[in-house]
Amino acid sequence: MKQFILGKKQIFLFVIAGGLSAVVEIVMMKVFSHYIPQFFPQETNFFGIKYLFSNILSTGCAVLFNYWLSIRFVFERGKHGKKREFAYFVGISFVSTLLSLTFFQLFINFVFHTPLDLIVYALSPIMMSKIMAIALVSILNYFVKKNVIFKG
Repeated sequence: MKQFILGKKQIFLFVIAGGLSAVVEIVMMKVFSHYIPQFFPQETNFFGIKYLFSNILSTGCAVLFNYWLSIRFVFERGKHGKKREFAYFVGISFVSTLLSLTFFQLFINFVFHTPLDLIVYALSPIMMSKIMAIALVSILNYFVKKNVIFKG
């Protein structure tokens, strides 16, 4: 019973850490997608890839923040040494970033074409695509991080 309750607590903390990391990623995506095209106009369509650098930079910020939250609040360290643990975390995050970029491109090119008016705020196709990509990749990340990187 104790393991069951601890497992639920860990999922809850992972969701909170993931949610906070997603906020960091979305805010940074908003900032980068606004400012980078002013200095690098190709950012909006870099060889057919929309907002590539904004995506990479915002995801990188979120990965570092999520690592800190994961080791501080969510998972138990000790399955690997600190350097190997961080290397695994970054490696898995790199693969997750590629998946997220792929999902983002699919959503922005084929699903979300007009803003979603939420009365107090309108979500642009960029933001809706980013939110959906984050949601899909987050599910995979929990299981991989729990079983590969950290101790249960």
